[in-house]
Amino acid sequence: MNFILFDDNSRSNLLPLTFTRPVADIRIGILTIREKWEKYFKAKTSSKTENYLSKKFPAEFAIDADNVWINGSYCPNAKLIEEIKSLKPMEALLDSGIVAAANSGDLKNFEISSIVEFTKYESHAKAMHVENLWDIFAKNGEAITDDFELLTAGRKSLALSSTNQVFGVENIFVEEGAKVECAVLNASMGPIYIGKDSEIMEGSVIRGPFALCEHSTLKIAAKIYGPTTIGPHCKVGGEINNSVIFGFSNKAHDGFLGNSILGEWCNIGADTNNSNLKNNYAEVKLWNYEKENFVNTGLTFCGLIMADHSKCGINTMFNTGTVVGVNANIFGAGFPANFIPSFSWGGASGFSIYKLKEAFAVASRVFERRGMVFNEMEQDILTHIFELTEKK
Repeated sequence: MNFILFDDNSRSNLLPLTFTRPVADIRIGILTIREKWEKYFKAKTSSKTENYLSKKFPAEFAIDADNVWINGSYCPNAKLIEEIKSLKPMEALLDSGIVAAANSGDLKNFEISSIVEFTKYESHAKAMHVENLWDIFAKNGEAITDDFELLTAGRKSLALSSTNQVFGVENIFVEEGAKVECAVLNASMGPIYIGKDSEIMEGSVIRGPFALCEHSTLKIAAKIYGPTTIGPHCKVGGEINNSVIFGFSNKAHDGFLGNSILGEWCNIGADTNNSNLKNNYAEVKLWNYEKENFVNTGLTFCGLIMADHSKCGINTMFNTGTVVGVNANIFGAGFPANFIPSFSWGGASGFSIYKLKEAFAVASRVFERRGMVFNEMEQDILTHIFELTEKK
């Protein structure tokens, strides 16, 4: 079987995070959705996504095997894997939408929506479905627990040193090369996963469910309330509650981040805070790109959603339910608007356009600091998003 993860209609609800990635590359729990599928199948996957993303995320089609198309907004579980493996060509699996479909041959022009002639079966797997932005932090506790079991089954954790104070040690897993000293770890409320070559510095206090992915650092005296995920190659400090940071992003200083999501290549200035609760305790609304309006989340607690390459200066204040697009730079006194479009430069006093040339220069320096190259492919993706923003 050849596995292709496709974007469904939920992609538009997951903007601005999906401006720069297929839906399957969203991180929820410890792993991205793609990494979950690849762990279960023990096989590589590819993506059927937007044309401008296809150079970075190309779809790979098999001529001599069945191509299995899987909805990238679903997280796998053992039952769903069983259902998908039982699919034969011209059969599809349905939930609220298409979960998976099987076909054979060269399907470069195949559209997953055109399965009228397929035999359809209802899925009974009750798999986690990431349909809206807020699902990423709202369902993160369940996702961490599922990934923890998947990653640690049959394996033995490294031992924590006696300098740490630990509760629920059986629910803590420490990967090779991780450093943890003089910290308080409470896994009685949910598992704690400490990734390869990561570090938890002295004085940090953590309540699970929590995941610190590989090569990331929790700085001195950090306070973490679960369910929280810190993706790979991040530096994080201050107070964090029920948030997900995808990777390669920094919130290195004091300040509060709650019920929030940061994409990749973000930087949060010192003493930045976000509100995650309205003063009147009303349900929080978030900007929806497809509707071009704010929509109800049904949540009382909802904070900041910040897409890739966006940054803010010191002492920035974000209102409850703020959505920041790609490559915005926010600074200055006061609360900026609850929706900040991509390539915005400014703050509460007003915004101008963050020009591509300047944005590329910053991205190049940021990539270089990580030993990476901001190449033409990355530039083309940001250029396309810039042009989309200009049209709005």
